[in-house]
Amino acid sequence: AQTPQGFPRRILETAYADADQEYTDDAAAVAAAGHATTTVAGDAIAFKITTRADLDRARALVSPLPKSATPLGESALPRVGIGTDVHAFGGDGSLWLAGLEWPGEQALSGHSDGDAVAHAIVDALLAASGLGDIGTHFGTDRPEYGGAHAEAFLGRTLALLGEAGLRVGNVSVQVQARRPRLAGRRAEAEAVLSRALGGAPVSVSATTTDGLGFTGAGEGVAAFAVALVVPAR
Repeated sequence: AQTPQGFPRRILETAYADADQEYTDDAAAVAAAGHATTTVAGDAIAFKITTRADLDRARALVSPLPKSATPLGESALPRVGIGTDVHAFGGDGSLWLAGLEWPGEQALSGHSDGDAVAHAIVDALLAASGLGDIGTHFGTDRPEYGGAHAEAFLGRTLALLGEAGLRVGNVSVQVQARRPRLAGRRAEAEAVLSRALGGAPVSVSATTTDGLGFTGAGEGVAAFAVALVVPAR
């Protein structure tokens, strides 16, 4: 949860007095004590730096992108890549999907935050650029990406494309899931993802698959992305 957070002093003091573990913020402690909490939607980039993963995410957002070292020749054509990613429900903490936090929804499992949408976009961009896949650059052997969010993944991918003399043309991604319902936050998700990709157009769509498959059964989320990359010139 972001800040500021406000609670009646008596409830907050009791929550911490009864706590049997450490919490990263007041909201988590109060919720663990059995009290209902209410959230107000904020900007996904205005996050609170509490953990090492939060710090890595912030660094990725503010780090300058490297200039292209080797621009592609005049004969280079636009390139297209396809990416997919799947995560099951059952992770710890909040659900993160399409670069947004979804309070009250069950988290997805994964080495990072389990954001299948962001990961599918990364795979599509890397495939289009001939730079391997998400495991090549963000595998489980890279502890700095443990718990990382979309901005860290997309920001680093954008830097890799820049080093290869490429930029993002546009991205289209489809989400297959019964929950969360993306319709009400589609524009917000597109804006967050686009901003993380340097302003490139991003479109997000969703389907429930009519109850078919593991996504239809509500066991997880799948995402399929198509990305166009063009010479950076």
